[in-house]
Amino acid sequence: MAKKVLFINQEIAPYVAESEMSIMGRDLPQKAQESGFEIRTFMPKWGNINERRGQLHEVIRLSGMNLIIDDTDHPLIIKVASIPTSRIQVYFIDNDDYFLKRQMTEDEDGTEYPDNGERAIFFARGVLETVKKLRWSPDIILCQGWMGAVIPLYIKTAYHEEPCFANTKVITSLFQSQLKTDLGKNFKSCVEFRSAKAALLKNYNETFDFKELGKLAIDYSDAVIEAGPNVNQELLDYAKDKKIDILNYPGEDHSAAYTDFYNKICPSED
Repeated sequence: MAKKVLFINQEIAPYVAESEMSIMGRDLPQKAQESGFEIRTFMPKWGNINERRGQLHEVIRLSGMNLIIDDTDHPLIIKVASIPTSRIQVYFIDNDDYFLKRQMTEDEDGTEYPDNGERAIFFARGVLETVKKLRWSPDIILCQGWMGAVIPLYIKTAYHEEPCFANTKVITSLFQSQLKTDLGKNFKSCVEFRSAKAALLKNYNETFDFKELGKLAIDYSDAVIEAGPNVNQELLDYAKDKKIDILNYPGEDHSAAYTDFYNKICPSED
């Protein structure tokens, strides 16, 4: 039986501009599928994504749930499209409050959105609730970008009793620093959900920045990937100190290295 890999991406080309991360977001699922894995892939429906050009459409049966963050209801909207070159299907997490008429990390003036922390929390919970609705049980979850940094915490706490995530291994990919400012003082309280209590975050700084988010992701991950030649060195050293499995940067021809790493983290049952 094919292993199942869930790719949680901050960026995927061609829906957003090409970058190290968006190209990885496009190529990794395709290469995993070509290597025999069953895959699903998610990203935020950033407000600068052209829905008509990308041929996105809403999946009514998956939409309609309300997620409560900071005592406010936020409707979850799920859209889907297929990457033209590979036919890989992409699920988009959308919400008018967090994504409509808004860019990615920064606004048009280069100012980071003050609710980026809430956006990451909404995205994480939106992905996991949608995967549950799909009745699809991933063997591995690969998180790329700060928008997916809360996923490992939720998998190991709030969702650990969900049957579809009971045996899931989580891998965090490290990239260069992506946030210039912190996420404000309410991140710890907003992240609280089920058994993901704010008290679990007491040893982190009161205000979360890119490094604190990275440490949170590493602490609750089963493995880490050095995704490029210039990743945040402090976070890479932090992962090494934790003595968890690390895939060091394998170079641009990374398909075989990633496949071997997936199989190492989640070996086949004899």
